[in-house]
Amino acid sequence: MFLGLDIGTSAVKGLVWDGARVLGAASAPLKVQVPVPGASEQDPEAWWHGILAVCAELSAQPGWAEVSAIGLSGQMHGAVCLGPDGAVLRPAILWNDNRAVREAAEMAALPGLAARVGVPPMPGFPAPKLAWLARAEPELHAATTMVMQAKDWVGMRLHGRAVTEYSEAAGTLWLDQAARDWDREALAFSGLERAQMPALGAGTDLAGPLSAAAAAALGLKPGVPVIRGGGDAMVGAAGIGVVAPGQAMISLGTSGQYLVASEAHRPNPAGLVHSFAHCVPGAYIQMAAMLNGAAPMAWLAGVLGRSVPDLLAAAEMADPAHVPLFLPYLTGERTPHGDPKARAGFEGLSHGSGPGEMMRAVVDAIAYSFADAQAVLGEAGVRAASPLAIGGGARSDLVLQTLADVLELPVQRPASADLGPALGAAKLAAVGSGAMPAARLADPPEIGAVFQPRPSARHGARLARYRALYSALRGVCGRP
Repeated sequence: MFLGLDIGTSAVKGLVWDGARVLGAASAPLKVQVPVPGASEQDPEAWWHGILAVCAELSAQPGWAEVSAIGLSGQMHGAVCLGPDGAVLRPAILWNDNRAVREAAEMAALPGLAARVGVPPMPGFPAPKLAWLARAEPELHAATTMVMQAKDWVGMRLHGRAVTEYSEAAGTLWLDQAARDWDREALAFSGLERAQMPALGAGTDLAGPLSAAAAAALGLKPGVPVIRGGGDAMVGAAGIGVVAPGQAMISLGTSGQYLVASEAHRPNPAGLVHSFAHCVPGAYIQMAAMLNGAAPMAWLAGVLGRSVPDLLAAAEMADPAHVPLFLPYLTGERTPHGDPKARAGFEGLSHGSGPGEMMRAVVDAIAYSFADAQAVLGEAGVRAASPLAIGGGARSDLVLQTLADVLELPVQRPASADLGPALGAAKLAAVGSGAMPAARLADPPEIGAVFQPRPSARHGARLARYRALYSALRGVCGRP
């Protein structure tokens, strides 16, 4: 039995996999703190309590105490600052925190850096965040002896070692992607040195044995190997076999990713395409990353006081004549705009626009943001034949059919679509512990449904208006 743990933004998730099937899954919710506008933070202790809650639920599985390896996945681009004694100095700064706008612009001006680290610097990445921290909280920055990511901090609670792997390090902007080593210039920009970085390795490498204290807390045996795992986007891809060049994945979680596997580092900074190391040894990915993913559906449901499934059912019956346009940029946007100040909004509301019409506009906007992603990937020479869709948003037939129609590609939903990175983490645990050959990571998943594209003049016209609306509002709202 292999335990996969995923530290997300909205929940900690875990599952037990026996090499063929998922035996049990559990989740524990998380909350995000917004102490000031533009901030997004979490208490790392909440991740640990989420791990304890998930494992307590999973411990009801027969044979729980015989779990033979643990794999990790987690939200990327955060920053956990630790002091000399390993204590957390402040709440973790998350991937969608937008306070480092000035620092990102300054870092982006460094010649040649974007090509080395895989993407132009943007506020959500740790490298500009630590430069911002040096200005905003200089005493805390000076006290920082180690900077870690979410799943690596949790890993340290499990085994006691400060380690990471290439896919997670890729998302910090401190990694030279081709060299697979920390980039001295990028670290210096953030006021950091190599000694403040965790030790690097592959996603299938051993992080360390489960400590006696952690084993007692989780109800497992001491010494169980904890495997390094990877960033959630890459581990989610590995979970559904997206490891060979050209294979593609669409992830519809709180954020969104359109990821295509590659055999080499092929940077395309001009298109804001992320060229990062994969969690699979020796592999790379090219990815368009959207900050908003399927989250706008949950946002609208909260505003209207209705459930997401209820609103999606209403969207199925929406009157096309009264469906407005929606811009989904609730927390700014990364690909393709690189605009942390972008914001969401409806255009074209009328007396006939009810909850169903508004939700239909949100679903359309999710698909249109992936159309933008597909366009910039295409400009980088990346083509996807039939992407596999995972994440909470992939549960919806309406969402996936709209994606297929807009992208003009078949979209496949694996039977394990809602398991996401936790399943990939369990598979990496199996490989890293020697129980499964690495070649099996390429096994294709069981497909639950395929959504074939339907010709539609409606989306072509609306997509053009959607793109024009962003440009128009950017000028009206005074953003350069």
